Amino acid sequence: MSRTPDLSRRRFLQSVAGTASAVSVPAVITGCFADDDDDDSSRNLTVFVFGHGVASGDPLVDAVIIWTRVTPDELADADAEAEVGYVVATDAAMTDVVASGTVYTDASRDYTVKVDVTGLSAGTGYYYQFAGKDGETSTIGQTKTLPEGSVDSVKLAVCSCSNFPAGLFNVYREIANSDADAVIHLGDYLYEYGSNEYPTEDAEGRQPEPTAEITTLAQYRQRYAQYHVDANLQAAHAAKPFICVWDDHELANDTYIDGAENHDETTEGSFSERRDAAEQAYHEWLPIRTGSDNAHIYRVFDFGDLVRLHMLDTRILARSKQLDYADYVTSTGLDTTAFMTDMSDTSRTLLGDEQTAWFGNSLATSGATWDVLGQQVLMGRMYIPADILLAMSSLTTVEDQSALATMLETYATDKYTQSLGMDIDDDVATALATTAPYNLDAWDGYEVARQTLYAQISGQSRDVNLVTLAGDTHNAWASQLTQSGTTIGVEFATPSVTSPGLELYAGFGSDEALQAKFESAITTLIDDLEYLNAGQRGFMLVTFTAEKASCDWVFVDTIASSSYNVTTGKRMQVLAGSELTLESVDDLG
Repeated sequence: MSRTPDLSRRRFLQSVAGTASAVSVPAVITGCFADDDDDDSSRNLTVFVFGHGVASGDPLVDAVIIWTRVTPDELADADAEAEVGYVVATDAAMTDVVASGTVYTDASRDYTVKVDVTGLSAGTGYYYQFAGKDGETSTIGQTKTLPEGSVDSVKLAVCSCSNFPAGLFNVYREIANSDADAVIHLGDYLYEYGSNEYPTEDAEGRQPEPTAEITTLAQYRQRYAQYHVDANLQAAHAAKPFICVWDDHELANDTYIDGAENHDETTEGSFSERRDAAEQAYHEWLPIRTGSDNAHIYRVFDFGDLVRLHMLDTRILARSKQLDYADYVTSTGLDTTAFMTDMSDTSRTLLGDEQTAWFGNSLATSGATWDVLGQQVLMGRMYIPADILLAMSSLTTVEDQSALATMLETYATDKYTQSLGMDIDDDVATALATTAPYNLDAWDGYEVARQTLYAQISGQSRDVNLVTLAGDTHNAWASQLTQSGTTIGVEFATPSVTSPGLELYAGFGSDEALQAKFESAITTLIDDLEYLNAGQRGFMLVTFTAEKASCDWVFVDTIASSSYNVTTGKRMQVLAGSELTLESVDDLG
């Protein structure tokens, strides 16, 4: 059935999508609809508004994905379509048009729109906009294609872990304001938990929708829709092209290939069906280039001859189930023999055979100065004394927190004393040497997979300048990547947009003095760790030139108020063609 759009419903539609733009429709978009009236006569079309912003992503030298979502008339039939025009131009006035057209969307894709705009020029900024035939328009977005050939510099904003009920997305606002060429989102774009679950109390005005944990396609879509009405998130998407990978919370906490810590098949149904729903919603709502298989998101981006960005999936595609220390506890303590046997199991994987082979080929064919891994979890070795690991896992009282602080300070002092070649107590020396991985959900829990990847890098016929980007932990880190005393590369890890970090788990809260002591102790105790900020929210600005790669950690001082201050807390760099040694840069000007 064909139905003429009833524009009297505009007031209703605009109340549904309160952020819809009031920008006048460009004449060029009106022209997009001129030749399709005959086709429309057989279509069941609905009126709509734009309530979820615009976005762009997966830029190439000659193409980029542009995205939006329309909110249809509530009285539209279930099979109704929306006809959406788009235009891409080199100027903000949308007069120098390089591409335009119309596309149709419907409920099967949740009324999202993705257009792969091709035939563009390399290293060029563009503006884009969407519109309806009746005059509704989206905001105007900005994007940029990848450069080719000789490139002087590339600047990437890197972020992860944006939990809506944890606080305001001030970090996204600062990303929008930055001079980054592109945004690398390393996952946990949303969280699956219900209201007052994580965090245990929703921030004011930030109750998740739906209020229960999401497990179905409709629920994942509803949660994405809520995130996409956030003004700060909309601003970041409208200002920069995003290159994204998922982590676990886009599906469920601590996901692996055929399950997750936060999934119970008895009460929540088939994990594979939940996974398929989560992946479908992700591809609908993110400006990612979608192929024939939604599960396949590892891909490569070349920023001319300067940076090859290898985006990996360490989470859903092939990850073996995480090990759990609790499974190795016996009446006499930890069964280290069984634990190490499982850690050495060559069948346990993080990337899987196909992705591992793909990465090897991508690395071998790279001609870039810098090879950069965009992936989810920490790759650097985070081994700490087992005594501290046990104390951190059993924090329940203020006394426990005080005891942990004292233990950290004592062990760090002893480690420093030992590093000076001075004698320390034998029992303390043994305790310092008895270390274990802090986080078995990271590469530390997949030693064989890490050794395989390091062998691929060190086995190249050229010297590889490797920088790994990581998210997941909610804290800022910088580490040397080493294997048997050999430096493989460096790692920069981003703090979260809103999710709480070690200030919660280690118990020091907002006490800056305790935070500083904790950070000093941890960096002393972990050999390869060069920097830690354990209590602030923010993102990274990573800049690449032919000479060096540098990272600025940018922090906001609050996510509880829309009034906030911004600081650059730390800058570190590594020189190309050197021993890839991290250096701290004091001048943050």
